[in-house]
Amino acid sequence: MRGDDVAQLQVELAQLGFNPGQIDGIFGPLLENALCEFQSNLGITPSATLTRETLNELRRMTTAASVRNLVNEARDIAGFDDVVNGLLVLCGTSPLLGLLYEQTRSGFDVINLETTPPSDIAAHANDNNAAVVLSFQQNDELNGIHLHYWASYKAHSRRGEQLASTVATSLSRSPVLPRVEVTGMALPILRETRMTTLHIEHGSLDLDALGVFSQALMSVLDGIIHR
Repeated sequence: MRGDDVAQLQVELAQLGFNPGQIDGIFGPLLENALCEFQSNLGITPSATLTRETLNELRRMTTAASVRNLVNEARDIAGFDDVVNGLLVLCGTSPLLGLLYEQTRSGFDVINLETTPPSDIAAHANDNNAAVVLSFQQNDELNGIHLHYWASYKAHSRRGEQLASTVATSLSRSPVLPRVEVTGMALPILRETRMTTLHIEHGSLDLDALGVFSQALMSVLDGIIHR
């Protein structure tokens, strides 16, 4: 019910777009629901047990998901070849939200939607042709930083994946920040927005770490959004 094999199951389900919750190696209710959802999607009796049939399908889907093509990824264009213009949308529940808003509002077209429901955030971002959406969530039980981009078992956001990887690289340079993980998921805020969107989860951070975190995000935003 816990261990590296459970963590691997969480990662693989998350990469296929099924939300197992925190990648912590513990077989909890969210992982159980994700496994049942995966089984139902494949026509397997939803038992929440990793049977041989389920494992075979998981391996098959994981292999298929790793072979991407541009038809499946027509959702967006790969890479950051062009600097984009448009609104920067910040939302969620984290001390980072206010800090980043204060740092960006003088140079970017930015809006802070805080705890607005994901569907309303997505509608606002889509209606206003936003350039990037950054969603934040502080989870005091989380030991690390998790960066999530949109992915399902059929396709994924290549721009979102690259943004997450770029942010992860920037964060990993600092000794005051905890370890960083990048995972594709099918969270509502990621699924419903048409532009590049990143959902950022982190544990409790002191003021120094929050400042470093915010500066790292600013350095990435400077490279992808035209001021």
